[in-house]
Amino acid sequence: MLVGVGGGVAGLLVSMSLTAIEHVAYGYSQGSFLDGVLGADPWRRVAALAVAGLVGGAGWWALRRFGRAVVSVEASVAGGRMPGLPTLLNAALQIVVVGLGASIGREVAPRELGALVAGWLSDRAHISARERRILVACGAGAGLAAVYNVPLSGAIFTIEVLLAEISFAVAVPALITAAVATIVARLVVPDAPLYSLPPMQLSETLFVWSLLAGPLMGLAAMGFVWLVRGAARLRPRTWLIVCIMPVVFAGVGLLAIPFPAVLGNGKALGEVAFAGAASIGLLAVLAVTKVVATTATIGAGAAGGTLTPSLAVGAALGGALGGLWSLWWPGSPIAGFAFVAVAAFLASSMRAPFTALVLLIEFTGQGPALLVPAMLAIAGSIAVSRLVSRSPLVARRNLPAP
Repeated sequence: MLVGVGGGVAGLLVSMSLTAIEHVAYGYSQGSFLDGVLGADPWRRVAALAVAGLVGGAGWWALRRFGRAVVSVEASVAGGRMPGLPTLLNAALQIVVVGLGASIGREVAPRELGALVAGWLSDRAHISARERRILVACGAGAGLAAVYNVPLSGAIFTIEVLLAEISFAVAVPALITAAVATIVARLVVPDAPLYSLPPMQLSETLFVWSLLAGPLMGLAAMGFVWLVRGAARLRPRTWLIVCIMPVVFAGVGLLAIPFPAVLGNGKALGEVAFAGAASIGLLAVLAVTKVVATTATIGAGAAGGTLTPSLAVGAALGGALGGLWSLWWPGSPIAGFAFVAVAAFLASSMRAPFTALVLLIEFTGQGPALLVPAMLAIAGSIAVSRLVSRSPLVARRNLPAP
């Protein structure tokens, strides 16, 4: 129960801080982040990203130069101890740069904070190593559940991704902590789907398209993960981060002058794609631009996640490809194609098909109507990415294997 409360408070604080920073950075008080960015002067987008680069570059350099090494959630689940102050500072830097518009996910900060609280409580309770492992994973899942209002996804993420174990000993605490965290965070986090989609029904065109789109999205997701990993390996590890990050971030700000939807963690672009508010060509360009912005952000040395950037890229690709398909075989809204594409893209990029599907359902509030095409697309995505990852050429290049 206390682990769930800790995860909920972490999600609540992250959400409040992000909202406050976004409002100050872009000078708005109502509406979505995309509304604020669209209403801000172009120079303000560049300035906000430049400030993010200055703060992030100096902060991460100092943290990595003088502080103890930050322990990841996965390492903590495996038995590592997360240092308190460095973990808090690392999460704070992530919140600041994402709030200012950096193209990186916000989900790592609440997961780290939730895991930190769970680890601290576990050490005070003197429980066994296995029990501690379960609670730390539950704390991270609770943080994810809280910040996005996705209780079931948080629990399944704990079970499928962090622990890779299905048992009562794992499922019960995962469900309880995620539920408690979500309830606590709802003091601030809206009890509503993250994305608004029109009511949709299964159609023949969407069914057939899902069979073809799944493998394509699997390949695209593999490419995206490979680029992100390559960028992470190239990030500056010395004082050069202080110089490189402001320049790269300002470049992303310049990119946001013609393409404002690339700013932020990906929610803005997801909204555009699900709404079908852009042409086929523009959606394709936005997908590529988001990949460039996210890999550049990570390559510059920023810490953060790729969940919502992956969702944004998958939605934009799905909207573009689905729009082309509709020219030949109409019968489904663009949102339906984007939904199915995101499911397939996330399944391979996260290596977690069940988490990806449930996350998308909770993100959008869509019910059983789209389950069949989404499941087929996920199956195709996972199958193709696994086949490709086993080829000798891909193995030599160290590409990710689902």
